[in-house]
This record gives sequence, C-alpha cells and structure tokens, in this order.
Amino acid sequence: MNNQPRISDKRKWHSVPTDEAMNILETGPDGLSIKEATDRLNSFGPNMLAQTARKGPLTRFLLQFHNVLIYVLLVAAVITALLQEWVDSMVIFGVTIVNALIGFIQEGKAEKSLDSIRNMLAPQAVVIRDGKRQTISAQDLVPGDVVVLKAGDKVPADIRLFESRDLQIDESALTGESVAVSKNTHEVDEDSSLGDRTSMAFSGTLVTYGQARGVVSTTGENTQIGRISSMLSQVDTLTTPLLRQIARFGHMLTAVILVLAGLTFFFGILIRDYSAGDMFLAAVGLAVAAIPEGLPAIMTITLAIGVQRMARRNAIIRSLPAVETLGSVTIICSDKTGTLTKNEMTVQNIQTGDNLFTVTGAGYSPDGVFKLHDKEVDFNNYPVLMEMLRSAFLCNDADIKESDGHWKLDGAPTEGALVTAAMKAGLDQEKINAENPRQDSMPFSSEKKFMATLNRVDSKNVVILKGAPERVMERCSHQRHQGKDKPLDLDFWQKSGEEIASKGQRLLAVAVKKAGDLQSVQDKDVEDGFTLLGVFGIIDPPREEAIEAAAKLIGDCVSVKECRSAGIRVKMITGDHALTALSIAEKLGIGDGKTALTGKELENKSDEDLEKVTPDIDVFARTSPEHKLRLVKALQARNHIVAMTGDGVNDAPALKRADVGVAMGKNGTEAAKEASDMVLADDNFASIANAVEEGRTVYDNLKKAILFILPTNGGQALLVIASILMGIGVMDATGHFTLPVTPPQILWINMVTAVSLALALAFEPSEANVMNRPPRSPDENLVSGFLLWRVTFVSLILVTGALGHYKLILAGGYSQDLASTAAINTLVVGQVFYLFNSRYIYESSLNFQGIFGSRPVLLSIAVLAVLQLSFTYLPPMQFIFQTEALAFSSWILIFIFGIILFFLVELEKAIFRKTQT
Repeated sequence: MNNQPRISDKRKWHSVPTDEAMNILETGPDGLSIKEATDRLNSFGPNMLAQTARKGPLTRFLLQFHNVLIYVLLVAAVITALLQEWVDSMVIFGVTIVNALIGFIQEGKAEKSLDSIRNMLAPQAVVIRDGKRQTISAQDLVPGDVVVLKAGDKVPADIRLFESRDLQIDESALTGESVAVSKNTHEVDEDSSLGDRTSMAFSGTLVTYGQARGVVSTTGENTQIGRISSMLSQVDTLTTPLLRQIARFGHMLTAVILVLAGLTFFFGILIRDYSAGDMFLAAVGLAVAAIPEGLPAIMTITLAIGVQRMARRNAIIRSLPAVETLGSVTIICSDKTGTLTKNEMTVQNIQTGDNLFTVTGAGYSPDGVFKLHDKEVDFNNYPVLMEMLRSAFLCNDADIKESDGHWKLDGAPTEGALVTAAMKAGLDQEKINAENPRQDSMPFSSEKKFMATLNRVDSKNVVILKGAPERVMERCSHQRHQGKDKPLDLDFWQKSGEEIASKGQRLLAVAVKKAGDLQSVQDKDVEDGFTLLGVFGIIDPPREEAIEAAAKLIGDCVSVKECRSAGIRVKMITGDHALTALSIAEKLGIGDGKTALTGKELENKSDEDLEKVTPDIDVFARTSPEHKLRLVKALQARNHIVAMTGDGVNDAPALKRADVGVAMGKNGTEAAKEASDMVLADDNFASIANAVEEGRTVYDNLKKAILFILPTNGGQALLVIASILMGIGVMDATGHFTLPVTPPQILWINMVTAVSLALALAFEPSEANVMNRPPRSPDENLVSGFLLWRVTFVSLILVTGALGHYKLILAGGYSQDLASTAAINTLVVGQVFYLFNSRYIYESSLNFQGIFGSRPVLLSIAVLAVLQLSFTYLPPMQFIFQTEALAFSSWILIFIFGIILFFLVELEKAIFRKTQT
C-alpha cells in the first residue's frame, strides 16, 4: 500500500499535543469528509493486517521428508521391496508417512498464530464524518478519522485522544500491565514506554470504563499490533536440540552403513572369492541390519506418551519435539502477571494511624488472617482497622462470589482486593450494605483519581472517599488515631507510603467525613474536611506454588526437602513497573532483588552489549514486544536453550522465537497460544517445572530406547560382517553363499524388538535424580562416547552368542534353517535380558524394582514371547522365514546366554560407577 507523504506514520504521536496532531493529520473534531476518507482509503489501503505468503499443503507435506534419517528409512523400504518383502517394506513406508503427517499437522497449527492476531482487530468503529456520527467497518478507518470510544469497545486503530472522560483501557494483551490503564489527553515524553503512553489508545485493546474521542493516527500494519504481527511473520523458529541431534546421528549412521557395506562387499569378492551377486545381497543384509527401522516410531511414541503425562500435569503440548526440548532448557523467561502471580490483586498491608498490619492469603478467596508483629489480630482491639475495612466495603462497586469452589470477581481488580480483605476480617458485604445503605455516589474519575459515596452509617450521613493517597490526603485535615481524630501528619503518611510502595504495592487511601443532612454528593462536598482512616497496600502477589517451583529450578531453597536444583536460570520479563517486578522477583528468589533492566535502558544497548549483560540480569521491566524478542535472541546467541512464557499478543513473537514457547491457557490470548509450543491449562509457573521434569524423563527414555535398539542393529550388522570375514555360513550345491541370518529374518528381529521391547522403555518413570542434575549441553551428541562403548560392548556379546549357537547347531549335523533359527532366538532372548539392563543407564538393575518394577516391560516380554514362538513353531511362519522348531535343549542354552549377558552388563555398570566416584 502507498502511504500519503503528508502524514508520517513514524511520528511518536503520544508526544504530540492534540492540536498539533489534528493539524498534521489535517482533520478536526468534526472528522473527515466522506470524500476525503475515501481518497485516503485508496491511498493508505484498508485498516487490516496483510496476509503473508504461505507454502501450499503439498509442499509442506513433502518437506516433512527432508531429513537424513527419513532418507535412510526410505532406502531401507526400497531395498525390502526389491527383496519382495512387501509387509516389511510397507511397515517402513508407514513409519515415514506417520512422522510426516505429524509434522504437517503441527506446522499447520503454528501458521494460525497470524490469523489469531488478525481476529483481535475490532470489526466495527463509530466515527464522525461530515460532522455526523456513523458506524463503519473498522477496515475502512483511515488516519485522520475521529473515533468515538465507550466501555466495552475494542479499539479499532491506534488513536491519539483529544477528549477523555474517566477512560480506562485494558492493555494487558499489549503490555502485560496487570490492571487497566487510566487515559487522558496530555502528551507524554517521546521516549515513554508503551505502558506509559496514556494519551494513546491502541488497536486491539479493550475499553473497560469511561468514554473518549480521538483521532486515528495509524492503521493496519503501522499500528502497534500490526508491528507485532509483522515481527511474528519475520521470526524464524529454531530447530529443537533433539532434531539437531537426530540429524547429526542420521548423517553419521548413513556414512557408517555405506562404508561398512562397501568394505564388506569388496572383501567378500576379493578375499573370500564369493560371487558379486551373493555379496550384493550380503551388503543389502548389512544395510538392513544396521538401519534402526523402529527408531522413528519409538521416538514418536515416546514423545506422545510424554505429551499425555504432561497433559495430566496441566501442560498441553502443541508440538511433539517440544516435549523433549523442555528437558534441555537452560533459561526460563517468564512473564509476571498470571504466571508467577495469580493476576488477582490482593491487599497485603494496611497502614492506620496506629499500626501497620499484614494480611495473608492471595487472590480473591477470603482465606487469610490479619497479623501485627507476627501475631494474629483480635479485631475487637482495633476499631480503626474495622472502620477502615467497613468503609472500603461501602465505597465499592465490586462483588465477589463463590462458584464451583472458585471465588470470582465482578468489578475492578483493586476494588475486589478491598472486598476480599474485608471478608477476611469476617465482614459480610450484603449485611454491611444493608445496614449502611448508599444514598448517592460519585464514580471514579481518572482526572480526580478518587471515588466517593454517601452512606447512612449508624443513623448518620457519612461521605466516604477512596482513591490515590495524594488526592485523598489533600482533602483531609485530620487522621484517626487510637479512636480519636488528631491533625493530619503528612510526614508520617509519606514515610509509611514509601515503605509500602518499596515492596511493589499500589497505594489506596480511605477517608470519611460527617455529612449532616446532605442528600447527594457534589464536587464541593468532597473538597475538604475529611478524616484519613488509613492506606491499603495492594499487589498481585506471587503464587506460593510458583515460589516452590522457582526454588526447584534455580536451587534457591524454600526448605531443605523441597529444594532440588535443576540448574535452570529463571528470568522475569514484564511490562509492569520495575519496583513491582523487583518486589515479586525477590519473593520468588529471582535475581538479587535490586537489579532490573528497563525497556528504556535496553533500547540504548546494542545487540552485542545485550548479549553480554543479559545472562547476568534476571529482572526486566517495562518491556515491549521488540524487547522481549531481542532478549530471547540474545540468550540464544550465548548458546542457551530458552523457554518463554506469555499470555498477550505482545508475547507472540518471543514465544515463536523461543526454543519452547509457553502460553497461558486460561487467560492467554489466542495469538499467544497459536505461537506457542505448550499451553499451561492452569496458567501456573509450577506446571513449567513439572513439564521440565517430564521433558528430562522423555529424553532419558529416548536415550534408553536408543541404547536398547542400537545393539540389536549392531549385533546383526556384526553378525553379517563376522560371517563374511570368518567365512561362517553355508555354501549350497550351486555355489551360492548363504549368511547365518537372511535379510527378511533381520527385519523380523528389528521390528519385533522395536515394537514390543523398546516400546516398554517409553513408559519408564522419572529417575530419582532427574531434577538434581544441570541441563544437558545443547551441543551434546545423541550418541555419546559412553553410548558408543555400550552399544559396541553389547553388540559383541550378542554376536558371540548368536554365532556360537549357530556353529554349534551346524557342528551337530543339523540344517542351516535350524541353525539360523537358533541364532535368531539367541539374539532376541539376549535382547530380552538386556531390556532389564536398559531400564537404568548407569544404576544397577540387579534388584526387585529393576526386574519386576515395570508392568510395561513384563507385558512387552509376554507379547514378544508369543511372537517369537509363532516365528519358530507355526508352519506358515516357518515357510515365510525359513525357520525350524527348536529342541528344549537349545532353549536352555539360549536362556543361559541371556543370563550371562545380563550379568556382564551389570558388571560393566558397576565398573563405570566406581570410576566416576
């Protein structure tokens, strides 16, 4: 779209006086003419967010196959098809298609994030054109239009206000500010943060109170929400650590398979003088043996089981790889409101002329007590406190009700906090209101910053004043002290207010005055003559479970028993004020309680400087969407795996960029949810700690599955190699060399052990030390040096047992088919015993829990027993796989071998544990 050069959309409209804004936009209070509006619409384009180009569904589906391991599997499928093993070929093809479908569906969900932001825009707007009020489609708004706003409206564009009457706007979706913002028409500093631009109403925010008029300054993509949408479309998502590890593993595996197959092929021809045809089939058998066909299926199932476990702990996973990524997170960047806090304002301190009281409890539930000097208060001894609470009840429009075991607020959050505090003192709202009926009221005004009511209290008329301390106190001449009125001590109240405010609490004062026979409240009735009862300290406090969760992650102990350091750094990034953020952070054990970096300070730092300071600062306040995105990128540049939590559209770009984006399920916007990888059903930070634990468990189980599957492939591959190197096999009458185990038999072993045995490891519970160890390095290889050793060690044992039994059967004068059957069952039973070893990578399995403690393991062995006995004894299976029935004596030897393998691996574990101490 082409913008008119005479109107600058780059101007900082919040700092421009209203008259100047009107002149720049070439408009007035009567709005634009219809013709001018039409001309500008043609020039600026509609007030909507642009659609971004997207890949077609076919392209997106085909791209799911762009993975080295998938290529290897597809080659394996083709090879098995050439061998006319159609069932095995279709199974492998099926695995790749299922994985592609999962990726395709998840990618499609992610693209909805832009759509959800577009849906936040207002559908209609009330404008003044040619001096007449009319309702138009919000898409037809242009810069210079005069818009009328009232309570309940969604702001249709970015608007510079020129008239405002008690206007309050909920901007939490844009700024993270936990309470509605009072607006006015006065210009503010040019470098003011988004939450402090009180002269502006921003597109997509909600008017909660009052009325206003303003002139449209920017539309479409140039609005604040448009800029966020543009940022979101440009944010690149990062490949998860697991997928990077799988890619490296796939490349390594491909190279090893090709090299071994080639060397085996040429060795057989040049050294053993076998035919090229036989060696080609041997090379194919080696490739089929080495490829872990069941691994992608096991990975998908293990991740899916992790998804189910997390769902039971209120963490809903939207992207399968995010399950494992949570386990490798090194830093959690958390929004404050609703995640670390309950997003429910709570009275925590009450200052009267006599005492400073502490109020326990959080949220709108009336559970809590009043304390003075750490002792519970007897309300009969503190009449001023009770008068103050009763007055806060009466000068109040909020209502709190219990529904389905939850206390819900109807009204303003700060007023709800006062109602809850009074209820904690045993006061009943309906009874108090009935005994002290309201005669008249003066509603809260953003200009006056107070509310007043006229009530009949104890048969006398009383005016109750509630509002900002500075506005209330300037109308007070006295204060209540020990039940009597004495002259107002401003120094005392200023010091008391500073002490409460230093804890991050908002202040609200309450005062009263006798009203004689007054019948209504006018401006002149609230000018002076009041007696100050006291000041409330109100805050959105941290969740208790969030404090414990933060301690669990960062090791800042709540108690010795509860503290389990997971080595994760928690950072608070909020749109709220620095003082409030620091207060909450201190209670949570985040940071040092003194250092916070504000958005304004952040803007003055280069990307390089930000990368240097970000790891050492844990509290960021007054941040914008751009700030959050820069912080995530800066941390990732230092090789951190970052989880980002948020609930507003302002969080969406950072959520998308983070390694794991975590959105709020109850109070989060759809934009945040669609940009995220995980949604918290309970909006609770503690659920993130639970999810991290599950993520680490999932990774452990994946490693166990890999540690179990690879020796199967290694043993089979070594069996093929050793057979050719040592000339072990059978040469038939036609001169064709037959391996001890054929490719179809190899595929059978791969699939049954993966589908039955390896699957059991996906259900393994968390190990005891899972949250006691630091996060693993993002650069860690999926197959470590230790893992390679274990795979090699077990593979050598398996191939020794299988070849030994094979040669023993042949030496007894029995057939090749019987010898192959014995070798296959030796490999499979060896894997059964090794399954018990694999339940613990380093710890001993030689105990009751290790052997009998997993029902899935025992069930999988039972399933495998049925499959393997069918493979050995059923005539159709004997025909397909060329097997013969084994004698009882062979089974005894096979089980003795399995027991030996189990004890050898346990001995290896014990030696490893000893070397690590």
